[in-house]
Amino acid sequence: MTLTAESRFEREYFEKTYRNYSRQNPHYKLRFYRSLVERAAARGRAPRILDIGCAFGAFLSELNPEWKRFGIDVSEFAIERAARSLASATFARAGIESIPFEGPFDIITAFDVIEHVPSLEDAGSSVKSKLSSDGCFIFVVPVYDGLTGPAVHLLDRDATHVHKQSRGFWLRWAAERFVLVDWIGLCRYLLPGGYYVHYTTQAWRRFTPAIAVVARNRP
Repeated sequence: MTLTAESRFEREYFEKTYRNYSRQNPHYKLRFYRSLVERAAARGRAPRILDIGCAFGAFLSELNPEWKRFGIDVSEFAIERAARSLASATFARAGIESIPFEGPFDIITAFDVIEHVPSLEDAGSSVKSKLSSDGCFIFVVPVYDGLTGPAVHLLDRDATHVHKQSRGFWLRWAAERFVLVDWIGLCRYLLPGGYYVHYTTQAWRRFTPAIAVVARNRP
């Protein structure tokens, strides 16, 4: 991203677009993310994990502190807060296209990130270059098709979403670069009163407003 693009994700972005950021990322949601990476992690050693678009480091703080944890975000505001709140992890201000840490990583995550990235080709190539030969890329994206598609379009007020795509698009994108392991439907919404709904489903995954995708590196 250019500096101009990066500047869109500073304090004003979080205070206006995601002013309820902590409520939208409750522990039970982060524990679900943790369960995804724990199932994908290599056994017998502490994995190296990179969280792309880590924001304030909340997800990394949920992981076993023995893991080697790294986070990047284009937001200087977010990275400064993450570094203060989680000193045991390593953070840097960077985008997905220019990961500054040396690989390989056992797991790379990107939760609600790649729909913001202008070049999906560059994003995919960058992730592959930093993954171990059998490493996993786990990402979450909103999807704009199916029964919930019209509602997702209506409720999406984030002007930085540049890829408003279907679940089929994201599954094809992943399968072209990685080996698709699994995908899960997600329903999430902040209700009046501050309660955040986060429901996962396999049975109804073709109808949910978001999906989580688990993909393994292609040798």
